[in-house]
Amino acid sequence: MAKKNSKKCKDSLVTMTELVLPNDTNTLNNLMGGRLMHWMDIAAAIAAQKHSNRIVVTASVDNISFSKPINHGNVVTLQAFVTRAFNSSMEVFIRVIAEDIPSGKKTETNTAFFTFVAVDQTGRPIDVSEVEPESDEEKELYAGALRRRQLRLVLGRRMKPEDATELKSIFKLDA
Repeated sequence: MAKKNSKKCKDSLVTMTELVLPNDTNTLNNLMGGRLMHWMDIAAAIAAQKHSNRIVVTASVDNISFSKPINHGNVVTLQAFVTRAFNSSMEVFIRVIAEDIPSGKKTETNTAFFTFVAVDQTGRPIDVSEVEPESDEEKELYAGALRRRQLRLVLGRRMKPEDATELKSIFKLDA
């Protein structure tokens, strides 16, 4: 049963596709990391806007590792959706898949979490709807979002480790 004032993850789903052209690559003919981060930020921002129906600003980006290169000529598909909302902030999950169309090979190259804040026309944070996960993946991402949020706040020095209730076992704090 849907909660009042909630939206499903799929309502914010964004699929964005880009072709890696010569101007997007480094001297090894691989996609530049900064270009990929730019595309990820755009896809995630659109997902956050779809969820909140508001202007959004990027608040944080979790770790992005570049373990698998994306080659010149690959088609890059970015999938993003809101996993959970907290007052005015929203966590967005992004998955990046590189495809070599001639060979038919698809490779998941990156995943990340971005956090956005919905703002009004004057730039002040504004409340957003809750998220209602449906699939197993959505439920798993939703369940872990509070831990990730608290970790972001602790690392950003906006929360004391002892106040991070979901992280007590990680920090081994006395109860």
